[in-house]
Amino acid sequence: MAEETPAGNGAAAAQQQQIKMQVLAQYVRDLSFENLVVQKGLGAGEVQPDIQVAVSLDARKRPVANQYEVITKFKVTSKNKVNGDVLFLLELEYGGTFHIEGVSDEQIHPFLLIECPRLLFPFVRRIISDVTRDGGFPPLNVDTVDFMALYRQELARRAQAQAAQAAPAEKVN
Repeated sequence: MAEETPAGNGAAAAQQQQIKMQVLAQYVRDLSFENLVVQKGLGAGEVQPDIQVAVSLDARKRPVANQYEVITKFKVTSKNKVNGDVLFLLELEYGGTFHIEGVSDEQIHPFLLIECPRLLFPFVRRIISDVTRDGGFPPLNVDTVDFMALYRQELARRAQAQAAQAAPAEKVN
């Protein structure tokens, strides 16, 4: 007996099956860890850390057909809540090279900046945890990053910047 699929679902399933993504490489492009507590000669004492994590993304097409490079950039700053002294600064650029097929030109940009970083994130989290631990601090387990929200924020920021840039031009005319 043949399985029946509703007409609408068959097209969506065929489209999903056409997308092919393969991680060709993952690598640390740049890593810096500054233990400012040790550099300043401060004692650990009673430290109440305030940790701030900044995330940015970059993606570009490679010369080879259907290959893209995605770089996730994390900047982690830990400050003492009591006196504001910086405890440590960690900067990590972690990249991946991807082979992607079946994604339309309109969807490739969000795909690169949402799905690809989502695959890289567990490795980034592990590196940050290991580096902070090896640097003499408790391992930092970075919260999961919502790359879709990050992408939407960037689109809103760009739209706002374009509107601000266009507004003065309208006033001149």
